[in-house]
Amino acid sequence: MKTLTTTIAMAILAACGAVQAQEWPSRPLRIMVGSSPGGGTDAMARAVADRLGPLLKQPVVVENKPGASNTLAADFTAKSTDGHTLVMGVSTAHAIAPHLLKLGYDNNKDLVPVAFVGSVPNVLVANPALPAANVGELVKLAKSQPGHLNYATSGAGSTQHIAAELFKDVTGTFITHVPYRGSSPALLDLISGQVQISFDTMPSVIGHIRSGKIKPLAVAATKRNPQLPEVPTMAEAGVKGVEMSAWYGIYMPASTPKAVIERVNAEVNKVIAMPETQTRLSAIGADLTPMTPAQFKAFHDAENQRYGDLIRKKNIKLD
Repeated sequence: MKTLTTTIAMAILAACGAVQAQEWPSRPLRIMVGSSPGGGTDAMARAVADRLGPLLKQPVVVENKPGASNTLAADFTAKSTDGHTLVMGVSTAHAIAPHLLKLGYDNNKDLVPVAFVGSVPNVLVANPALPAANVGELVKLAKSQPGHLNYATSGAGSTQHIAAELFKDVTGTFITHVPYRGSSPALLDLISGQVQISFDTMPSVIGHIRSGKIKPLAVAATKRNPQLPEVPTMAEAGVKGVEMSAWYGIYMPASTPKAVIERVNAEVNKVIAMPETQTRLSAIGADLTPMTPAQFKAFHDAENQRYGDLIRKKNIKLD
């Protein structure tokens, strides 16, 4: 009798969850972005939002809230109670910042990994006037002028920051860190020559590379990227062990019902499977990878471990 009662109770809960998911969303949704417009996170969020709205039959808007290594948007989402606020999470906020910053929320408890979108490699890019045509020449130049060269990032604790610090550690160079509030202002100063290099993400730099405003020196990945087939990997350029990619995925507050999480996961997976989304994001070097919520959670945990170990091993700290 107890087993029958338990079964009935579980069936009722499942039915309630299904009804709740069907009734949700009841209002427009917003996807928070922790960086300024024009960056990689913003590009990913807008590609998802444009196609997600029709599937959910509600408008989905992107709202930028840059700062604090992308964690301001994550913090805002974690504390949201409207049930219709999501955040386009990025490795900077969800795998790196927790090991470098004192956050106002618990990265592993207050937000739930819902739908993985994909990843993009970081690219070592330089101002065209920099007298270095390749990585070897850059290393030689940096060693001849310790501290004279600057590298720009979208913020302290970003993948750009970690990649550059790894590069400095492996090559034995001293290059000064100049953090910005997002990729767009950082790239503006790179283009103007105020800073000399950056390890920015593919979506942020690909347009500027194609226009000739900046020059690529190497891709921080295990293999060449189809969008930049002529650009060597860091290992091919003579620097091993500097591999860094930014990954992106939708997170929601921990209070979000399971049925809603499953629905958002299913709809986002539909979006990234669409040919138009594939075309749009592959053009900026993205590798799209659908996951279940459980798979994304396992990935989230593994990345936190990997970056935490790396930050401690390299003794990386915020400036």
